[in-house]
Amino acid sequence: MAMQSTSLMGQGWQGLLYSGNWRPGSGPLPVIEPATGTILVSVGLAGAAQVAAAAERAAQAQPAWAALHPGARAAILRRAADLLRQHRDEVAGWLVREGGSIQAKARLEPDHAVGFIKHAAAQALEPCGHVLPADPGTDSLAERVALGVVGVISPFNFPLVLSLRAVAPALAAGNAVLLKPDPRTPVSGGLIIAKLFEAAGLPPNLLHVLPGHAEAGEELCTNPAVAMVSFTGSTRAGRRVGALCGENLKKVQLELGGKNPLIVLDDADPDLAAANAAWGAWLHQGQICMATGRILLQQGIAEAVTARLVEKARHLPVGDPHLNPDVALGPLITPQQVQRLDTIVQDSVKAGARLLAGGRIDERFYAPTVLADVRPGMPAFNEELFGPVAVITTFTDDAEAVRLANATAYGLAGAVIGNDLARAKAIAAQLRVGHLHVNDQTVLADPAAPFGGFGQSGNGGRISGPANWDEFSTWRWSTVKTRPPAYPF
Repeated sequence: MAMQSTSLMGQGWQGLLYSGNWRPGSGPLPVIEPATGTILVSVGLAGAAQVAAAAERAAQAQPAWAALHPGARAAILRRAADLLRQHRDEVAGWLVREGGSIQAKARLEPDHAVGFIKHAAAQALEPCGHVLPADPGTDSLAERVALGVVGVISPFNFPLVLSLRAVAPALAAGNAVLLKPDPRTPVSGGLIIAKLFEAAGLPPNLLHVLPGHAEAGEELCTNPAVAMVSFTGSTRAGRRVGALCGENLKKVQLELGGKNPLIVLDDADPDLAAANAAWGAWLHQGQICMATGRILLQQGIAEAVTARLVEKARHLPVGDPHLNPDVALGPLITPQQVQRLDTIVQDSVKAGARLLAGGRIDERFYAPTVLADVRPGMPAFNEELFGPVAVITTFTDDAEAVRLANATAYGLAGAVIGNDLARAKAIAAQLRVGHLHVNDQTVLADPAAPFGGFGQSGNGGRISGPANWDEFSTWRWSTVKTRPPAYPF
């Protein structure tokens, strides 16, 4: 990808990682363009040694950062947000080429990321403690204090947002941060962030961007200088992160996968219901943890909504979003993911599901797909797909809708669409999910809203909004007496 010298990325970063300054890693990490399979660029690869050295430098730099006036920390975050807004088109270009984002998603993500940084800047200026009841002559305080060094492991699908939603509040709370972006999106998920904060004036060694594989992630989870790990990714990898952090008595925040239900009641508008279902199931090729993984249609409206989804699937253009900005679906992240998805679709058809549209592989692309008559026990009902498949199951009454929605080990997002708000809200209240939406689909997030799930969708923690202080700081109780007590010993 050609970059001008006046761009955010500029020159002199290729083949490098960021750890106090731009330096070589343990070797090159090639970045593959999902749409073509060609190498876009190579960056520095971080192994365990690079992570350990970064953790040591971060631990030395962090106390001075935590002691800085919160307004100074907030000012640096605001400058980073302003720089991201100024360079949004360049950043969007990387999201298209490196992550396979369609143009609309690539333009949205930088703006969304700006919101997360600005919210973190405001967080830095919030009250961070309580005055507790105490005897005369004693001040008793409960204060929120920084953890120290925070590790962040982020995924490929929304690489910029899902890195910054942890990096920014962790910095705002006074921590240093070691960021390990997904090795498939190390630029838009990591090195761009390093450039932003470097240009914004963040002091050295407070942010380290360390693209790497499992070895780097395991060092983050076991290194004693790292106080906490914030992980967003698959449930399988999250189990490993949680186990390692638990063995090392390290705080961990896990935001994992989902098999999110969208319930459509028989009094809904079928056009609006189909539009919501299509967006939730097919946005970014379905590669979103809160994608609409199951579309539960009441029998009276099922035929109308299904027909509209089939029509959309047959006409939504698929292709390389860099060459054709009008495509609605781009590539899946790897050929392996294409094959995995197709196996789930075909196995579900063998088990009795009906393939009404799609189900076709075109090299690194997968056509928008509609599967009907999907029942519990079928792979498409049980497994997180991370691909553009609308999975349709019908139900008869409200009780069955709730049973089907909750028939999953996941519990991230849920939604209900219907004209009778009292009925829709009553159904929504019974869903075991971390966030739910009435008269909307499941792919929603907000910098001011706590985000996370139940079961295999996470470990009970939340991120964003008021949850940021809970996750990225800890309580310290302190007392000050006017004079020492005269104890009897």
